[in-house]
Amino acid sequence: MSIISRRILLLSSAALAGAAFLGPVEAQDLKITIGYQTVVEPSKVPQADGAYEKATKAAIDWRKFDSGADVIAAVASGSVDIGYVGSSPLAAAASRELPIQTIFVVGLIGESEALVARNGAGIEKVADLAGKKVAVPFVSTTHYSLLAALKHEGVDPKSVEILNLRPPEIAAAFARGDIDAAYVWDPALGQIKTGGKVVLDSSQVAAWGAPTFDAWIVRADFAEKNPEAVRDFVKVTGAAYAEFLAKPDAWSVSSPQAEKIARITGAKLEEVPQLLKGYVFPTLEEQASDKFLGGGTVKAIEAASAFLKEQGKIDAVLPDYSKYVTSKYVTEALASN
Repeated sequence: MSIISRRILLLSSAALAGAAFLGPVEAQDLKITIGYQTVVEPSKVPQADGAYEKATKAAIDWRKFDSGADVIAAVASGSVDIGYVGSSPLAAAASRELPIQTIFVVGLIGESEALVARNGAGIEKVADLAGKKVAVPFVSTTHYSLLAALKHEGVDPKSVEILNLRPPEIAAAFARGDIDAAYVWDPALGQIKTGGKVVLDSSQVAAWGAPTFDAWIVRADFAEKNPEAVRDFVKVTGAAYAEFLAKPDAWSVSSPQAEKIARITGAKLEEVPQLLKGYVFPTLEEQASDKFLGGGTVKAIEAASAFLKEQGKIDAVLPDYSKYVTSKYVTEALASN
């Protein structure tokens, strides 16, 4: 045998030995990028605890975003796999046929999003917004709620100077007196309340026929390649909601849950218990029902899309939105309990 042949044989043997030592590719090699927002809700607890990493056996890169529109942009670019969005940016993304699926309805939005008028701005009711500067993150649930409130109260949106600002920018502009009002969520909501008063919140807008909700979405290609990871993500999220719903009073100011939520979101610790009451959280069992992922969520996205089209925020409405919602992972999560 030649020297070259012996060297090739030795190198090949070493490579095989190395492969045997390394073994097959493990699930721990999976990397997931999750885009979250600073909304006060139960899944922030397992996020703080590392429970998602443990369940999915994946390395997770948690990236904070200020709005659903930013999350959607990141999902569209392929830089985020799973993201937290509101119903308005979700509807806009689906209408533009972004390949995503809604996998978990976080909750119906109530007092956790509100329109706050700055003290001295002369705003007592929605009709007073005419001629005023009002800030919202564009194509967000609060943007949708503001437009719905203006329509309900007969106020021409063109009579209001609606500014596109992210939540941190809203808080700063409000403090400077650059804007008269803003429709936003926490922690910015809590900050502007100190210098203003609530005119209305999203529970009232929902009663007027324009409900909003938050949801977790996943890139369709990621879900297809990693269905177990998506199932386990949903399972952990559902478990956090079940724990809260079983004993909501236990998530008090002095609780470890409240501390973790405040730490992740930047919300004021003393406000966390009340903010948790600003949503109607569905259980894992309810997720797959006709009210949510089993049909109701599709109808809600259709309605939001029709409104966004009417307001000139999207170009067209699709004939069918069912492929953008799935109960598959909720059903599998329940079966694996």
